[in-house]
Amino acid sequence: MRVLCFGRFCDAEPGGIQSHVTCLLRALQDKVEFLNLVPSRNTESACFTLGSVPVIRTASWNADGSLALSPGLIRAAWRQHRATPFDIVHLHLPDPMSHLASFAIPAAVPRVITWHANIVRQKHLLKLYQPWQNRLLRQAAAVIVATPEHLRSPALSAPGIREKTHVIPYGFDLSDFAKAHPLTQTLREKYPGRRIFALGRHVSYKGFNVLLEAMSLMDTDVQLLLGGAGPLTHELRQQAETLGIARRVQFLGKIPQAELPARYQACDVFCLPSVTQAEAFGVVQVEAMAAGKPVVNTELGNGVNFVNQDGITGLTVPCNNAAALAAALQTLLLDKHKCQQFGANAQARAEREFSLEVMKERTYALYAGLLKRHA
Repeated sequence: MRVLCFGRFCDAEPGGIQSHVTCLLRALQDKVEFLNLVPSRNTESACFTLGSVPVIRTASWNADGSLALSPGLIRAAWRQHRATPFDIVHLHLPDPMSHLASFAIPAAVPRVITWHANIVRQKHLLKLYQPWQNRLLRQAAAVIVATPEHLRSPALSAPGIREKTHVIPYGFDLSDFAKAHPLTQTLREKYPGRRIFALGRHVSYKGFNVLLEAMSLMDTDVQLLLGGAGPLTHELRQQAETLGIARRVQFLGKIPQAELPARYQACDVFCLPSVTQAEAFGVVQVEAMAAGKPVVNTELGNGVNFVNQDGITGLTVPCNNAAALAAALQTLLLDKHKCQQFGANAQARAEREFSLEVMKERTYALYAGLLKRHA
Protein backbone atom coordinates (compact mmCIF):
# COMPACT_ATOMS: atom_id res chain seq x y z
CA MET A 1 0.00 0.00 0.00
CA ARG A 2 1.10 3.57 -0.65
CA VAL A 3 0.65 6.05 2.22
CA LEU A 4 1.20 9.79 2.23
CA CYS A 5 2.32 10.85 5.71
CA PHE A 6 2.27 14.51 6.68
CA GLY A 7 4.97 14.28 9.33
CA ARG A 8 5.07 17.90 10.55
CA PHE A 9 8.89 18.33 10.51
CA CYS A 10 11.80 16.04 9.74
CA ASP A 11 15.11 17.55 10.84
CA ALA A 12 17.62 17.58 13.68
CA GLU A 13 15.35 19.68 15.93
CA PRO A 14 13.91 17.36 18.62
CA GLY A 15 10.14 17.05 18.99
CA GLY A 16 7.62 14.49 20.20
CA ILE A 17 5.51 14.25 17.03
CA GLN A 18 8.59 14.19 14.85
CA SER A 19 10.12 11.40 16.93
CA HIS A 20 6.92 9.36 16.75
CA VAL A 21 6.60 9.76 12.98
CA THR A 22 10.23 8.74 12.48
CA CYS A 23 9.67 5.56 14.50
CA LEU A 24 6.42 4.80 12.65
CA LEU A 25 7.99 5.18 9.20
CA ARG A 26 11.00 3.06 10.05
CA ALA A 27 8.90 0.35 11.71
CA LEU A 28 6.60 -0.07 8.71
CA GLN A 29 9.01 0.61 5.85
CA ASP A 30 9.12 -3.12 4.97
CA LYS A 31 5.30 -3.28 4.69
CA VAL A 32 4.21 0.18 3.51
CA GLU A 33 5.41 2.46 0.72
CA PHE A 34 5.52 5.75 2.58
CA LEU A 35 6.18 9.26 1.40
CA ASN A 36 6.84 11.69 4.24
CA LEU A 37 5.85 15.21 3.20
CA VAL A 38 6.89 17.93 5.63
CA PRO A 39 7.47 21.69 5.79
CA SER A 40 10.86 23.14 6.51
CA ARG A 41 11.55 25.41 9.47
CA ASN A 42 13.05 27.93 7.03
CA THR A 43 13.01 28.91 3.37
CA GLU A 44 15.07 25.93 2.21
CA SER A 45 13.60 22.84 0.56
CA ALA A 46 15.15 19.38 0.41
CA CYS A 47 14.61 15.80 -0.76
CA PHE A 48 16.25 12.91 1.09
CA THR A 49 15.55 9.49 2.58
CA LEU A 50 14.87 8.42 6.16
CA GLY A 51 16.01 4.81 6.12
CA SER A 52 14.33 3.74 2.88
CA VAL A 53 11.47 6.26 3.19
CA PRO A 54 11.61 9.25 0.81
CA VAL A 55 11.12 12.65 2.45
CA ILE A 56 10.14 15.85 0.66
CA ARG A 57 10.69 18.99 2.73
CA THR A 58 9.19 22.19 1.31
CA ALA A 59 10.31 25.75 1.92
CA SER A 60 8.30 27.52 4.61
CA TRP A 61 7.75 30.63 6.60
CA ASN A 62 8.03 29.58 10.24
CA ALA A 63 5.48 31.63 12.15
CA ASP A 64 6.31 30.82 15.78
CA GLY A 65 8.63 27.82 15.96
CA SER A 66 5.81 25.29 15.58
CA LEU A 67 3.43 26.66 12.92
CA ALA A 68 4.97 26.55 9.44
CA LEU A 69 3.28 28.14 6.41
CA SER A 70 4.29 26.36 3.23
CA PRO A 71 2.37 26.73 -0.04
CA GLY A 72 4.84 24.29 -1.57
CA LEU A 73 3.41 21.55 0.64
CA ILE A 74 0.13 21.77 -1.26
CA ARG A 75 1.81 21.64 -4.67
CA ALA A 76 4.02 18.71 -3.66
CA ALA A 77 1.04 16.68 -2.38
CA TRP A 78 -0.91 17.27 -5.61
CA ARG A 79 2.05 16.39 -7.86
CA GLN A 80 2.96 13.22 -5.96
CA HIS A 81 -0.61 11.90 -5.97
CA ARG A 82 -0.98 12.71 -9.66
CA ALA A 83 2.22 10.79 -10.45
CA THR A 84 1.41 7.74 -8.29
CA PRO A 85 -1.89 7.78 -6.39
CA PHE A 86 -1.90 7.21 -2.64
CA ASP A 87 -4.11 4.63 -0.92
CA ILE A 88 -4.18 6.42 2.46
CA VAL A 89 -3.36 9.89 3.78
CA HIS A 90 -2.05 9.93 7.37
CA LEU A 91 -2.15 13.29 9.17
CA HIS A 92 -0.74 14.21 12.57
CA LEU A 93 -2.85 16.85 14.28
CA PRO A 94 -2.93 19.58 15.32
CA ASP A 95 -1.25 20.91 12.17
CA PRO A 96 -3.34 23.36 10.09
CA MET A 97 -0.75 23.47 7.28
CA SER A 98 -0.78 19.73 6.55
CA HIS A 99 -4.57 19.76 6.90
CA LEU A 100 -4.72 22.43 4.19
CA ALA A 101 -2.26 20.52 1.99
CA SER A 102 -4.35 17.36 2.31
CA PHE A 103 -7.10 19.05 0.26
CA ALA A 104 -4.84 18.44 -2.75
CA ILE A 105 -5.65 14.72 -2.41
CA PRO A 106 -9.14 13.56 -3.52
CA ALA A 107 -11.61 13.10 -0.66
CA ALA A 108 -12.14 9.50 -1.76
CA VAL A 109 -8.69 8.59 -0.41
CA PRO A 110 -9.20 7.48 3.25
CA ARG A 111 -7.79 9.78 5.93
CA VAL A 112 -6.14 8.45 9.07
CA ILE A 113 -5.55 11.02 11.79
CA THR A 114 -3.23 10.62 14.73
CA TRP A 115 -4.50 13.04 17.37
CA HIS A 116 -1.56 14.28 19.44
CA ALA A 117 -2.77 17.29 21.39
CA ASN A 118 -5.15 20.21 21.63
CA ILE A 119 -4.17 23.61 20.29
CA VAL A 120 -3.34 25.54 23.46
CA ARG A 121 -1.26 28.60 22.64
CA GLN A 122 -2.77 29.91 19.38
CA LYS A 123 -6.26 30.49 20.78
CA HIS A 124 -7.24 33.07 18.16
CA LEU A 125 -6.16 30.72 15.38
CA LEU A 126 -8.16 27.92 17.00
CA LYS A 127 -11.41 29.91 16.81
CA LEU A 128 -11.00 30.19 13.05
CA TYR A 129 -9.61 26.72 12.51
CA GLN A 130 -11.76 24.62 14.83
CA PRO A 131 -14.77 24.17 12.50
CA TRP A 132 -12.45 22.85 9.78
CA GLN A 133 -10.65 20.62 12.24
CA ASN A 134 -13.93 19.17 13.52
CA ARG A 135 -15.09 18.52 9.96
CA LEU A 136 -11.86 16.65 9.15
CA LEU A 137 -12.22 14.51 12.29
CA ARG A 138 -15.81 13.63 11.38
CA GLN A 139 -14.85 12.69 7.83
CA ALA A 140 -11.74 10.68 8.77
CA ALA A 141 -11.79 6.93 8.23
CA ALA A 142 -9.96 6.39 11.54
CA VAL A 143 -8.53 8.40 14.43
CA ILE A 144 -5.55 7.15 16.44
CA VAL A 145 -4.70 8.27 19.98
CA ALA A 146 -1.68 7.20 21.99
CA THR A 147 -3.37 6.76 25.37
CA PRO A 148 -6.87 6.44 26.82
CA GLU A 149 -6.33 9.89 28.38
CA HIS A 150 -6.32 11.45 24.89
CA LEU A 151 -9.99 10.48 24.59
CA ARG A 152 -10.82 13.27 27.06
CA SER A 153 -10.05 15.85 24.39
CA PRO A 154 -13.14 17.95 23.57
CA ALA A 155 -12.24 17.67 19.89
CA LEU A 156 -12.88 13.91 20.01
CA SER A 157 -16.18 14.09 21.87
CA ALA A 158 -18.44 14.79 18.88
CA PRO A 159 -20.85 12.01 17.82
CA GLY A 160 -19.36 9.57 15.34
CA ILE A 161 -15.72 10.20 16.26
CA ARG A 162 -15.31 7.96 19.32
CA GLU A 163 -16.60 4.95 17.37
CA LYS A 164 -13.70 5.14 14.93
CA THR A 165 -11.01 6.02 17.47
CA HIS A 166 -8.24 3.46 18.14
CA VAL A 167 -5.79 3.53 21.07
CA ILE A 168 -2.34 2.64 19.74
CA PRO A 169 0.46 3.66 22.15
CA TYR A 170 3.50 5.33 20.64
CA GLY A 171 6.25 2.78 20.10
CA PHE A 172 9.98 3.41 20.15
CA ASP A 173 13.25 1.57 19.70
CA LEU A 174 14.41 1.77 23.31
CA SER A 175 17.30 -0.69 23.16
CA ASP A 176 20.02 2.01 23.27
CA PHE A 177 18.54 3.56 26.43
CA ALA A 178 18.59 0.29 28.37
CA LYS A 179 22.09 -0.66 27.23
CA ALA A 180 25.04 0.68 29.28
CA HIS A 181 26.64 3.64 27.50
CA PRO A 182 30.44 4.17 27.69
CA LEU A 183 30.01 7.89 28.40
CA THR A 184 27.77 7.43 31.46
CA GLN A 185 30.49 7.12 34.11
CA THR A 186 32.39 10.08 32.66
CA LEU A 187 29.28 12.25 33.01
CA ARG A 188 28.75 11.12 36.61
CA GLU A 189 32.30 12.16 37.46
CA LYS A 190 31.91 15.46 35.61
CA TYR A 191 28.73 16.33 37.53
CA PRO A 192 29.20 15.05 41.10
CA GLY A 193 26.44 15.02 43.69
CA ARG A 194 22.78 14.30 43.02
CA ARG A 195 21.64 14.93 39.46
CA ILE A 196 18.29 15.90 37.93
CA PHE A 197 18.00 15.73 34.14
CA ALA A 198 15.42 17.64 32.11
CA LEU A 199 15.20 17.89 28.34
CA GLY A 200 13.09 19.76 25.79
CA ARG A 201 12.71 22.90 23.73
CA HIS A 202 13.04 26.00 25.85
CA VAL A 203 9.50 27.25 25.37
CA SER A 204 6.91 28.40 27.87
CA TYR A 205 4.75 25.27 28.15
CA LYS A 206 7.72 23.13 29.19
CA GLY A 207 7.75 24.84 32.61
CA PHE A 208 11.53 25.00 32.96
CA ASN A 209 11.16 28.32 34.80
CA VAL A 210 9.18 26.46 37.49
CA LEU A 211 11.90 23.81 37.68
CA LEU A 212 14.54 26.49 38.21
CA GLU A 213 12.47 27.97 41.02
CA ALA A 214 12.19 24.48 42.53
CA MET A 215 15.98 24.14 42.32
CA SER A 216 16.36 27.24 44.48
CA LEU A 217 14.42 25.42 47.23
CA MET A 218 16.56 22.27 47.15
CA ASP A 219 19.80 21.14 48.80
CA THR A 220 22.97 22.75 47.47
CA ASP A 221 24.50 19.45 46.32
CA VAL A 222 21.70 18.92 43.76
CA GLN A 223 22.55 19.76 40.15
CA LEU A 224 20.15 20.32 37.26
CA LEU A 225 21.35 19.18 33.85
CA LEU A 226 19.07 20.96 31.38
CA GLY A 227 19.23 19.84 27.77
CA GLY A 228 17.74 21.50 24.72
CA ALA A 229 17.54 25.08 23.48
CA GLY A 230 14.94 27.55 22.29
CA PRO A 231 13.65 31.10 22.44
CA LEU A 232 13.65 31.16 26.26
CA THR A 233 17.22 29.91 26.79
CA HIS A 234 18.64 33.36 27.56
CA GLU A 235 15.76 34.16 29.90
CA LEU A 236 16.25 30.85 31.76
CA ARG A 237 19.96 31.58 32.17
CA GLN A 238 19.13 34.98 33.62
CA GLN A 239 16.60 33.42 36.00
CA ALA A 240 19.23 30.95 37.26
CA GLU A 241 21.58 33.90 37.93
CA THR A 242 18.85 35.85 39.75
CA LEU A 243 17.96 32.85 41.93
CA GLY A 244 21.62 32.33 42.81
CA ILE A 245 21.72 28.77 41.42
CA ALA A 246 23.69 29.36 38.20
CA ARG A 247 26.59 27.17 39.37
CA ARG A 248 24.16 24.28 39.99
CA VAL A 249 22.38 24.50 36.62
CA GLN A 250 24.21 23.18 33.57
CA PHE A 251 22.76 24.28 30.22
CA LEU A 252 23.73 21.43 27.91
CA GLY A 253 22.27 22.75 24.66
CA LYS A 254 21.22 20.33 21.93
CA ILE A 255 22.43 16.84 22.79
CA PRO A 256 23.58 14.54 19.96
CA GLN A 257 21.33 11.50 19.63
CA ALA A 258 24.29 9.15 20.13
CA GLU A 259 24.98 10.71 23.57
CA LEU A 260 21.37 10.90 24.72
CA PRO A 261 21.20 7.47 26.46
CA ALA A 262 24.24 8.39 28.56
CA ARG A 263 22.58 11.63 29.69
CA TYR A 264 19.57 9.71 31.01
CA GLN A 265 21.72 6.98 32.59
CA ALA A 266 23.96 9.48 34.38
CA CYS A 267 21.11 11.22 36.24
CA ASP A 268 19.29 10.12 39.39
CA VAL A 269 15.84 11.49 38.48
CA PHE A 270 14.27 12.78 35.30
CA CYS A 271 11.88 15.74 35.47
CA LEU A 272 9.14 16.89 33.08
CA PRO A 273 7.74 20.09 34.66
CA SER A 274 5.30 21.04 31.86
CA VAL A 275 2.61 23.60 32.68
CA THR A 276 -0.02 23.23 29.91
CA GLN A 277 -1.68 20.49 27.89
CA ALA A 278 0.46 21.46 24.92
CA GLU A 279 2.58 18.68 26.46
CA ALA A 280 0.34 15.77 25.56
CA PHE A 281 2.55 12.69 26.02
CA GLY A 282 6.20 13.42 26.79
CA VAL A 283 8.36 11.09 24.71
CA VAL A 284 11.32 12.04 26.91
CA GLN A 285 9.56 10.33 29.82
CA VAL A 286 9.58 7.02 27.94
CA GLU A 287 13.27 7.41 27.12
CA ALA A 288 14.13 8.13 30.76
CA MET A 289 12.02 5.17 31.91
CA ALA A 290 13.75 2.89 29.40
CA ALA A 291 17.04 3.96 30.99
CA GLY A 292 15.70 2.83 34.37
CA LYS A 293 15.10 6.29 35.82
CA PRO A 294 12.12 7.47 37.90
CA VAL A 295 10.18 10.43 36.55
CA VAL A 296 8.74 13.46 38.33
CA ASN A 297 6.07 15.15 36.22
CA THR A 298 3.01 17.41 36.63
CA GLU A 299 -0.70 16.67 36.67
CA LEU A 300 -1.98 17.66 33.23
CA GLY A 301 -4.89 15.24 32.96
CA ASN A 302 -3.70 13.79 29.66
CA GLY A 303 -1.27 11.26 28.17
CA VAL A 304 1.64 12.63 30.21
CA ASN A 305 0.07 11.07 33.30
CA PHE A 306 -0.66 7.80 31.50
CA VAL A 307 3.03 7.34 30.73
CA ASN A 308 4.40 8.01 34.22
CA GLN A 309 2.31 6.33 36.93
CA ASP A 310 2.29 8.26 40.20
CA GLY A 311 3.67 6.17 43.06
CA ILE A 312 4.78 3.35 40.72
CA THR A 313 7.23 4.67 38.12
CA GLY A 314 7.70 8.11 39.66
CA LEU A 315 5.81 10.99 41.24
CA THR A 316 3.26 13.50 39.96
CA VAL A 317 2.76 16.95 41.47
CA PRO A 318 0.33 19.82 40.88
CA CYS A 319 1.05 21.89 37.80
CA ASN A 320 3.02 25.13 38.15
CA ASN A 321 3.91 24.50 41.80
CA ALA A 322 7.62 24.93 42.49
CA ALA A 323 7.41 23.91 46.15
CA ALA A 324 5.61 20.64 45.35
CA LEU A 325 8.05 19.93 42.52
CA ALA A 326 11.05 20.50 44.81
CA ALA A 327 9.55 18.25 47.52
CA ALA A 328 8.94 15.38 45.07
CA LEU A 329 12.42 15.61 43.60
CA GLN A 330 13.97 15.73 47.07
CA THR A 331 11.93 12.70 48.14
CA LEU A 332 13.42 10.55 45.41
CA LEU A 333 16.93 11.98 45.66
CA LEU A 334 17.03 11.25 49.41
CA ASP A 335 15.45 7.76 49.24
CA LYS A 336 17.80 5.61 47.21
CA HIS A 337 15.70 2.46 47.62
CA LYS A 338 12.51 4.15 46.38
CA CYS A 339 14.43 5.76 43.54
CA GLN A 340 15.77 2.38 42.40
CA GLN A 341 12.40 0.65 42.76
CA PHE A 342 10.57 3.30 40.77
CA GLY A 343 13.33 3.15 38.15
CA ALA A 344 12.98 -0.62 37.77
CA ASN A 345 9.19 -0.29 37.49
CA ALA A 346 9.64 2.46 34.92
CA GLN A 347 11.95 0.38 32.76
CA ALA A 348 9.57 -2.58 32.82
CA ARG A 349 6.63 -0.35 31.87
CA ALA A 350 8.53 1.25 28.97
CA GLU A 351 9.40 -2.16 27.53
CA ARG A 352 5.87 -3.52 28.01
CA GLU A 353 3.70 -0.58 26.89
CA PHE A 354 5.74 1.40 24.39
CA SER A 355 7.18 -1.31 22.16
CA LEU A 356 7.94 -0.53 18.52
CA GLU A 357 6.63 -3.94 17.48
CA VAL A 358 3.19 -3.43 19.07
CA MET A 359 2.76 -0.05 17.37
CA LYS A 360 3.86 -1.55 14.04
CA GLU A 361 1.42 -4.46 14.16
CA ARG A 362 -1.58 -2.41 15.27
CA THR A 363 -1.01 0.42 12.80
CA TYR A 364 -0.54 -1.95 9.86
CA ALA A 365 -3.68 -3.88 10.81
CA LEU A 366 -5.60 -0.58 10.87
CA TYR A 367 -4.30 0.44 7.43
CA ALA A 368 -5.10 -2.98 5.94
CA GLY A 369 -8.60 -3.00 7.44
CA LEU A 370 -9.35 0.45 6.02
CA LEU A 371 -8.24 -0.54 2.54
CA LYS A 372 -10.30 -3.71 2.67
CA ARG A 373 -13.43 -1.77 3.66
CA HIS A 374 -12.68 0.95 1.13
CA ALA A 375 -12.34 -1.60 -1.65
